[in-house]
Amino acid sequence: MDIVTLAQAAEQSVTGYGAIGYGLAAIGPGIGIGILVGKTVEGMARQPEMAGTLRTTMFLGIAFTEALALIGIVAGFLF
Repeated sequence: MDIVTLAQAAEQSVTGYGAIGYGLAAIGPGIGIGILVGKTVEGMARQPEMAGTLRTTMFLGIAFTEALALIGIVAGFLF
């Protein structure tokens, strides 16, 4: 494969529906993580003694939310 063929393939993959899918796969979890972290900080401010438990739960929530982003990106590659 030469460089022109690789550039054309990259251009096609970015300009199609895959680009929309990548954006949606990133924006949803981004909003979700923002809400999750904001509410965790709010909970820590209200009950500082629960900070450790809230932090652990927050990191689990972030992991699950990021998994959704990765699934969305993989789905974009598959379809």
